[in-house]
Amino acid sequence: MASPKTHVLFSFVILCFALSCAMAHPPSKGVKGAYYPSWAFSTFPPSSIDTSFFTHVYYAFLVPNNTTFKFVIDDETSTLLFNFTSTLRSKRPAVKTLFSVGGGGEGPARFSRMASTSASRLTFIKSSIEVARKYNFDGIDLDWEFPQNKKDMENLAILLDQWRVEVKKESWTTKRKPLLITAAVYFSVDFFLSGEFRSYPVPSLNKNLDWINLMCYDYRGSWDTSATGAPAALFDTKSNISTSYGLRSWIKAGAIRSKLIMGLPLYGRTWKLKDPNVHGIGAPGIGVGPGDEGTMTYREVEKFNEENNAKVVFDIATVSTYSVAGNSWIGYDDTRSVSMKIGYAQAQRLRGYFFWAVAGDLDWKISRTAKQLWIAS
Repeated sequence: MASPKTHVLFSFVILCFALSCAMAHPPSKGVKGAYYPSWAFSTFPPSSIDTSFFTHVYYAFLVPNNTTFKFVIDDETSTLLFNFTSTLRSKRPAVKTLFSVGGGGEGPARFSRMASTSASRLTFIKSSIEVARKYNFDGIDLDWEFPQNKKDMENLAILLDQWRVEVKKESWTTKRKPLLITAAVYFSVDFFLSGEFRSYPVPSLNKNLDWINLMCYDYRGSWDTSATGAPAALFDTKSNISTSYGLRSWIKAGAIRSKLIMGLPLYGRTWKLKDPNVHGIGAPGIGVGPGDEGTMTYREVEKFNEENNAKVVFDIATVSTYSVAGNSWIGYDDTRSVSMKIGYAQAQRLRGYFFWAVAGDLDWKISRTAKQLWIAS
């Protein structure tokens, strides 16, 4: 078996080759997505989005009723939805819009109940299609975080089968282009870190989804302050908690490469160092660092680095960046790490990438870098 150092060196060679290919060709087709959090509307309205960097933007989030599983849209939300789709359709270039259902703050129980019977699934599906058409969305994204057991996974497969049938039926009846169906999923095809071991129903995802958004981030953070870590490490020689492992697991399970989308974070995670002089990845920590509960957008990170004269370090082993100022430590992605991740995604022949979340960029630096490097796989 190759040593960790050999693995990193080999991976680096692959990345350099992919990047050289990217720089030798103009940007081409592929999914270049970004999630738009609805709570950012007052400070970052949809009109603020530079659509030249994206092909698809997801409105996050809508949640069905807890008992009927229908979407109940109040007047304020209705105005936001119409504003979102009309604004992004009128932009040049225009982008496709989807609304995302659920989110990390929602929890899995509601979706487990919804997916458990044919009747509740159908109610949810029909309501989602009605919302998409009423507010002029191009599709629907399911962000169920996360199915908790084998039965949930089985019901997810049935839900997607049923959803695709209804989308096709509605398209045939109305003579309109079929709605897109996508899903945001765990970075790995199976859940091996906590809870019951379970795996996504890959055949159903392959058959029914237009593409699959892999959330390749939140590997390390405030839930473990004992040591710093790369929140979205491309590689990790000490564990399977990395994007490269997650992608390999999906591909090994039979996921169609051209349906896989690599998720990229426009935010970092922060720690308070035990010793400011010991600050590498894995350095001892004693709590969360600056930001909102140990989280800072890329925009905030750059501002913090400048104001605090922070030391910025690029870590080739994990393909990530961290900065340190005093006992404050921030792990994040910058243009260097994103460039290499885009190269890796293309070397793996993926469909594209997406960002969480669009308002976190600074002067479109990372979004621009990603778009410029993306070429046809």
